[in-house]
Amino acid sequence: MSVAVSIGELPGTLTRYPWGYLVTVGDDLRAHLLAVPSEWRDGELRLTAGARTAANAAARPQVTMVFPPAAPGDYSLIVDGVAAVDGDDVRVRPSSAVLHRPAIS
Repeated sequence: MSVAVSIGELPGTLTRYPWGYLVTVGDDLRAHLLAVPSEWRDGELRLTAGARTAANAAARPQVTMVFPPAAPGDYSLIVDGVAAVDGDDVRVRPSSAVLHRPAIS
């Protein structure tokens, strides 16, 4: 089951998720994940990334962030957005977000 989260609700929802996985796609079209804390600022998620993640985000800016639940059975937060690389930082402008309940209980 998924519950839509509006972009306006996202800053408050993110307070329960101190870190997440940034999912980018490499030149070989395989997913690359980076576990990283992020900060909400000026309508964007901001995080520090390594060279591979930054290169992937620059080449293919459609990204996803997956924030795992704090406890078993809680919802994960999934955020789709468009990334922009700024030096060592990646800024993700969200386009949609959902809370997703695990299939197992």
